[in-house]
Amino acid sequence: MTITLDHLNRCGADEFTQLLHGLYEHSPWIPERAAAQRPFATLSALKQALQGVVQKAAEAEQLGLVRAHPELAGKAALAGELTAESTGEQAQAGLTHCSADELATLHKLNADYNAKFGFPFILAVKGPTGNGLTRHEITAAFSRRLRSQRDDELAECLRQIGRIAEMRLNALLQVDLQFGPTIMQWAETIGAWSDDADNLTCAYMTDAHRKTATQLATWMKEAGMEVSIDPVGNVVGRYKSDKPGAKALLTGSHYDTVRNGGKYDGREGILLPIAVVKHLNERGERLPFDLEIIGFSEEEGVRYQSTFLGSNAVIGQFDMALLDKADSQGITMRDALTAAGHDVSKIASVARKPEDVLAFVEVHIEQGPVLLGKGLPTGVVTSIAGSCRFQLELTGLASHAGTTPMIMRKDAAAAAAEIVLYVEDRCGRERSLVGTVGQLHVPDGSVNVIPGACKLSLDIRAADDATRDAAVTDILNQAEAVCARRQIGLKITKIMQAPAAPCAPWLVKQLAAATERAGVEVFELPSGAGHDAMALARMTDVAMLFTRCGNGGISHNPLETMTADDAEVSAQIFLDFLRQFKTK
Repeated sequence: MTITLDHLNRCGADEFTQLLHGLYEHSPWIPERAAAQRPFATLSALKQALQGVVQKAAEAEQLGLVRAHPELAGKAALAGELTAESTGEQAQAGLTHCSADELATLHKLNADYNAKFGFPFILAVKGPTGNGLTRHEITAAFSRRLRSQRDDELAECLRQIGRIAEMRLNALLQVDLQFGPTIMQWAETIGAWSDDADNLTCAYMTDAHRKTATQLATWMKEAGMEVSIDPVGNVVGRYKSDKPGAKALLTGSHYDTVRNGGKYDGREGILLPIAVVKHLNERGERLPFDLEIIGFSEEEGVRYQSTFLGSNAVIGQFDMALLDKADSQGITMRDALTAAGHDVSKIASVARKPEDVLAFVEVHIEQGPVLLGKGLPTGVVTSIAGSCRFQLELTGLASHAGTTPMIMRKDAAAAAAEIVLYVEDRCGRERSLVGTVGQLHVPDGSVNVIPGACKLSLDIRAADDATRDAAVTDILNQAEAVCARRQIGLKITKIMQAPAAPCAPWLVKQLAAATERAGVEVFELPSGAGHDAMALARMTDVAMLFTRCGNGGISHNPLETMTADDAEVSAQIFLDFLRQFKTK
């Protein structure tokens, strides 16, 4: 019998529990409790209900669930005592064919993990794509997570169990994801092209950058779009409406990366819409407006320390003086663009006319842990944080560490430490406010010399400018007071200031409605990171949809990850948003 969502909604509670008994190892209480929440409008709603039961369970029940799972390549696996589901998953990961050395390593890791945490290590060995992790990837995850704290690790084990369960449910219902696997595979393809041999770095107008642009253009053409690469390197695909002269809804994100970055930051927001357009085109379905996908060529500022080059060109605010900036090798931006075949004299032509644009909607990996903590695959962004950055230089008096009494010291590092702690305290008082001292340096410091100077960076962000500016005022006033009390000189230099970009309520409402129709709880949150949408907000209304970020929310890092299932949910929401889109 083919099991369907409709059957699961209509059958008795006992049958429901029996049919789903294999999703969670030896834990029928999970589907049993979820049965009371029927009917489920979508598969996502069922998945959320099951995971919600686990999240709301008592810790003793959660620990029982975790302990019901077998160790990877453990004694039960070697003895053939696993459930059919676990046996298949461990076999797909190659854990049934480990060498003697690999088995010894895994057994040692299992023992160390159990000794530290009191429960077995849980990992969805099919991985974020569903195609399976390698034994090396499994061992690396094992070693990394051994450094975690117990509460964090219990939460991660429960998330991994949720991932295992959703893939088992897909298989049980014979569900083939329409978009997620394609998005993940495309990200893998372009993620293999890098400026560096050992990590993913894709800086502006490098060979890897240009190769990525060409591939994006190819996928856009194959999806049925009219495609071009503009004079600043933006890859532009336009899916035409059947209405002549229709306005365009813009979407997209950036395809450059930070140094040693992740595969999904920015790139998800290009690949996901391409996959959606490919689906529409294959169905012969046109929208009542043009949809323009823009792969922005530069957002991170790695090569020329100038951010948002691609999106600033689109809004007609590209600074032509930047063309004379040189990179670390002395190559100017002008020369790099010219060598890539771009005509810098035509950069002004990139600008869109605001009256031709309906809005801009960006899909982006969250780059943080909020959705992960909430157990939600997506979130609707309400505002993109504005930031202020400063450089503080503290000047005290270097003197002998052994002969200068504590009360007579002018210790620049001690003053800096007091400022850092105040930043943490002040920015912890309000939900959308964050403050970071990412650089802290004692020039020419010595172990036996009181620091006579200290330099520190300051980055303050908030969802609205008033909240951010109030915090900046308090922090700088406190820095001045600390330095005055300690007789330390203080020089404050503002590095940059960017206004917050509120998302348009009429767009947020439509994204929220599409999320609800997908069977996902609507959760609204601010974005602390900067995005191309910030630049587009100076020209048109903007909105953002976040996709959950795995591995604790790590981003700008090779560990940045999401799952094919979460990408699928985001794509389905985006597709529904397009189909139901209403102009302002």
